Amino acid sequence: MTLTLIVLAAALVIDRFVGDPPGLWARVPHPVVVFGWAISFLDRMFNGKRMTPETRRFNGAVAIGALLAASLFAGYLLHELLGLLGWPGLVLEALVVALFLAGKSLADHVGAVAVGLRERGLEGGREAVSMIVGRDPATLDEPAVCRAAIESLAENFSDGVVAPALWYVLLGLPGLLAYKMLNTADSMIGHRNAKYLEFGWAAARLDDIANWPAARLSILLIAAGARAAIGGAAARAALDVGLRDNGLHRSPNSGWPEAAMAGALGVSLAGPRVYGGVKVDEPMMNASGRTTAKPADIGRGIRVFEYACDALVVLALAGAALATLF
Repeated sequence: MTLTLIVLAAALVIDRFVGDPPGLWARVPHPVVVFGWAISFLDRMFNGKRMTPETRRFNGAVAIGALLAASLFAGYLLHELLGLLGWPGLVLEALVVALFLAGKSLADHVGAVAVGLRERGLEGGREAVSMIVGRDPATLDEPAVCRAAIESLAENFSDGVVAPALWYVLLGLPGLLAYKMLNTADSMIGHRNAKYLEFGWAAARLDDIANWPAARLSILLIAAGARAAIGGAAARAALDVGLRDNGLHRSPNSGWPEAAMAGALGVSLAGPRVYGGVKVDEPMMNASGRTTAKPADIGRGIRVFEYACDALVVLALAGAALATLF
């Protein structure tokens, strides 16, 4: 456990300051892209329009089960191979773990929204935010663009950083790869529409379960990030709003980090949104906060996010120190 936590801390630091090497992924596919190919293949094979809903649901459950089993085996095999290398293998494992963390890339993509708004106005912001959210960008004014970016930052902190870190601690590389396969499947087939309501049901439910602990831990980390970036009042607000308003979100997990971030920044998040021409009517989290979010709020949110990632590094190192004592 001690070595696992040290490797995790190193991976978090690598991801924080280096992130994904874009030149590499221009030459070879990212592992998550490979996961996507496998999911798409099973989707084409076992999610036919002429199949009954019962058959599609069964096929979807078997498909995600097979994908998770393959991911667990691949993670186990990779860990064993790296273990043969001794200390260099641990360094390589830290690099592998860093590949599956989304910290720097998330901060860069969200930061691009603020840059787009400042340099090219509303159209620039809409174009940048369309890269990270699924809602219709044409329906967004500037405050809505800013809220969308902040919401994506908070939600993906939980499932792009905290959750993979937790599953790596719990099950090592097998757990990390299985979680990323599941999370990728949820993003691809876990939609509540005619095509995926049945086939993606198992993936969506399992993803909810897998993200449950990370979502709750995320509000503590966001509060720690708010304390470092803004101050004690922001940290208390993150905890208060996170605990109070998380249930206002339609997702059982996304509401926790989003509500905490809303409290930390003093803005209202969520509320009515449009996805694919369909309006989603939800109450605002932190309804007493400002609804006129600004590009500066995106920058403040990124600082909170980065300090929250640093808090996770400290937590991993503290866990490693405790593990050496017991």
